[in-house]
Amino acid sequence: MTKPLGVILAGGLATRMGGGDKGLLHIGGHSLLSRVIDRLSPQVAGVALNANGDPDRFADLGLPVVADSIEGFAGPLAGVLAGLDWAAEQGAEAIVTAAADTPFFPTDLVERLVAASAGQAYPLVLATTPRTGEELKSGGRSRVNRHPTFGLWPVALRDDLRAALTDGLRKVVLWTDAHGGREALFDADPFDPFFNVNTPEDLARAERFLT
Repeated sequence: MTKPLGVILAGGLATRMGGGDKGLLHIGGHSLLSRVIDRLSPQVAGVALNANGDPDRFADLGLPVVADSIEGFAGPLAGVLAGLDWAAEQGAEAIVTAAADTPFFPTDLVERLVAASAGQAYPLVLATTPRTGEELKSGGRSRVNRHPTFGLWPVALRDDLRAALTDGLRKVVLWTDAHGGREALFDADPFDPFFNVNTPEDLARAERFLT
């Protein structure tokens, strides 16, 4: 498999942060988005940003900006589809997605997602981390947390995904499970590397993780 392209998902509404672009918030003197770009770029063959609205607000990043093609806010799968359409134009086989508000994801993310896809007809893998004891007590059978914004996605299934979104599908794992999606397990010590910034409290916590 050739090195996949990277797509940073920044199309969320950020309602718990009062709206706007969470990725442009700063920790340690740098924006969350710039930290995600710096972490993802060495792992992939090229990077695009999935974002809606005026793309000029990201002009200083020097990245292609691809918007959702599905009407309304259709969630992260719409961003995945936008990334897959962009990757198809580049002649790529697959993309790896990362969230714009998750600055600590693993530096071997892509390598391990690709390794987990070995033997698949279509490379489709989500990142996971072990659930904590408290999370296990709260119910549910799964012993892992799946991180649906961090995954390896095949360009070959983009039209299938488009049809599913048009029919109203919004839950990522329903689509990945339907297509034999796999999981790649990452360590969560000393904290979950897929921790994302949703609230002002999370932003303060991310600052502490830097120290």
